[in-house]
Amino acid sequence: MQAQLGQLYNAVPPRIWLALGVLVLGVLLSIVVGAVNRRLLERAGLPSIIEGTGFERLAQGLGTSTIAIVAQLSTYFLIGLTIVVALTVADVGYTDTFWTRLVAFLPRLFVALLILIVGILIGDKVELLVAERLRGVKLPEIGLIPTLAKYSVFYLAILVALSQVRINTLALVVLLGAYAFALVVFASLAFKDMLSSAAAGIYLLLNQPYTIGDQVKLGEQSGIVQEVDMLVTRVETDNREYIIPNRAVFEEGIVRVYD
Repeated sequence: MQAQLGQLYNAVPPRIWLALGVLVLGVLLSIVVGAVNRRLLERAGLPSIIEGTGFERLAQGLGTSTIAIVAQLSTYFLIGLTIVVALTVADVGYTDTFWTRLVAFLPRLFVALLILIVGILIGDKVELLVAERLRGVKLPEIGLIPTLAKYSVFYLAILVALSQVRINTLALVVLLGAYAFALVVFASLAFKDMLSSAAAGIYLLLNQPYTIGDQVKLGEQSGIVQEVDMLVTRVETDNREYIIPNRAVFEEGIVRVYD
């Protein structure tokens, strides 16, 4: 048995054994690095930052998490590099050009995937933050702004990721310009009421025809002013709160009631 093993060992070129050793060691090291990356991301507080994002919910639906995906990507990336190094050590000469290109491509692919994941996470987080900021604005068009913000971030992330893998993004850049132009036109049409409310709000804040605590009447609604911001005026009476767009105040006028 030992003689057969010795013959097998002698029959295999030393570079092949060395390549196998590099492969085994590299795979083990890749697994360790992936586990360490996961621990570092968890200690950095990333789970609480990405909690509630669409990508995280999707990952959890698949039985994993964003952190696990990023850690696995780093593991697979290192395993890929290990395979390339092992094949180089094994002196697989007829694939030199292929492996050279692959070695140059793998880091760009890894960075592109990370950019996509980070872009999706940032887009989801931007949507949540914008929606939270605009929660108090009771205008129907407001609901579109968080979605537009999210997909704008997604689009930019895709552009950057594609540029990392050397894909021509000129057409996408042109589309981005067209998208920005369409967004401006759409915003001017869809949010004209909001813009007029904002303009009226600036006028009201500068001139202060009424202030917090004043008794006012607008049409059939009357009460005490609780808050005046750039978009709306909040009036409260009899356990009811009226949220009046500033454009309505500016167009219809408001009656200030004196005791």
